[in-house]
Parts: sequence; structure tokens; C-alpha cells
Amino acid sequence: MAFGYDNPGSGFEQKMRERIIETAIEMNTGGTDFSTFKNSRCNPKYWIRTENGGFQLRSDVTPSAAIQDIFSNGQLYAFECAMAMVMILYKATIDMIGENAFNQHFTDLFLWDWNYDSNLRMITTFDPSEMQPGDVVYFKNPDHDPDKPEWQGENTVLLGNDSYYGHGLGIKSAEGIIRSLNRERVPGSRTSAYLTDEGLHPDFAYLQTLSSRSVRGPKGSGDAHHRIFSRIGVKSYITK
Repeated sequence: MAFGYDNPGSGFEQKMRERIIETAIEMNTGGTDFSTFKNSRCNPKYWIRTENGGFQLRSDVTPSAAIQDIFSNGQLYAFECAMAMVMILYKATIDMIGENAFNQHFTDLFLWDWNYDSNLRMITTFDPSEMQPGDVVYFKNPDHDPDKPEWQGENTVLLGNDSYYGHGLGIKSAEGIIRSLNRERVPGSRTSAYLTDEGLHPDFAYLQTLSSRSVRGPKGSGDAHHRIFSRIGVKSYITK
């Protein structure tokens, strides 16, 4: 099965989108389990499980090592789909900007639902024509069984070629994701789950500068500290 896309955008954005896709596939085969917050679990060597089922980074480990462990020791982890998306984005960010930069800019991590470090600078689009592989997209299940709130929808990574990764459901087509969600509806319901028009991705242009900040430092005529960010729609640009 082929994934990916032909994107003429910036080199950094294209490579990171590819890493997001590859990381989603890694999670799919990494042995992590799907669970509700009540039944979540993590490796206590790197994370402290909180009362609400979240994972708080231990103070004696680096952020990058803790994220990497989720993919290296997946059998020790169980979590829900929104947490999975944040983990994937963190791992792809590490691969793109390096461990040192990630540890410098992404500190005191707390994984729970859609809680994420502000340095991801998530950008949302509501135009399906602007969505690209590597985006996080959402399938809504409006008539889900009220006794199973975990099935009210599924956060997924768009892999390309009508393929999506959803934690707990695996890699499926849009029709396959919808079919799985429809099995969790109120008995007798005819209201189908559907793919929404909402897509998310990190601010790639900003993330690109984080690596140069850690190498060049906060001063200098050409460093990230003196760059100006502008945004038009879902596109971000860096200007001097």
C-alpha cells in the first residue's frame, strides 16, 4: 500500500509531512493499545500517570527520550486517539529539528487529550481542498452509543491515497473508518459517521526555526530571533 503525496511546497514542510505519515505507520505497528483515559497506562520510567489518565513527563528524563520510548516500548502504553495524534506530531518534530532543539523548546510535557505544547502552533483549516497528507483529520460519529463516549469520533492522520491511521482502528480507508464507527452507534440509528471538514497541522515554518535557534543562539543578524512570521490562510511564511 502506497502512502504520501506530490507536494511542491517547502522542503521542510514536505519532509515533515512525510515524517508524520511514517511515524503514524510506526505507531500502528509499535504495539501500543487503545484505551479510555480511565484505563490508560504508560512506562513509569519516563511518565507519571495522573488521576485523569494523562501522562506527565518525569523531571529526571528528557522530553525526547520519553516520546521516543512510546515508539520503542509500545506494549507498555495504552491511550486514546487524540493523545496518539499529539505523540505522533512530537515524534515527527524530534526527527526534524533534532533532540537537542526539541528538549530545549518542548519542556514539561503533559499528554492528555488534545493538550499540546504551544510551540506546535497548530493551524486549523476548514477547507477540504487545502488538506494534505500529514494533516490530522476527524471523523465524527454524531449518534454514538452514549455509554461509549470514546466512540464519538476518531482522530486520524491522513496518509494519502484514501488511507488514514486512527489509533485503535489501524490503517483504513475513509469508508473503513466510517464503517467501524457506525458499529458503535445507538442501536437502530441510521445517522452515519462522517469525515468532517476540519484539518490540523503544526506551523511548519515556525518549527523549522526552532532547530536553527538551538544551533545559532538567540542573537545574530540572520537567526530565527529576528525573523518575522506571517500567515495567509493555512500557509505560513518567514520574512527577514
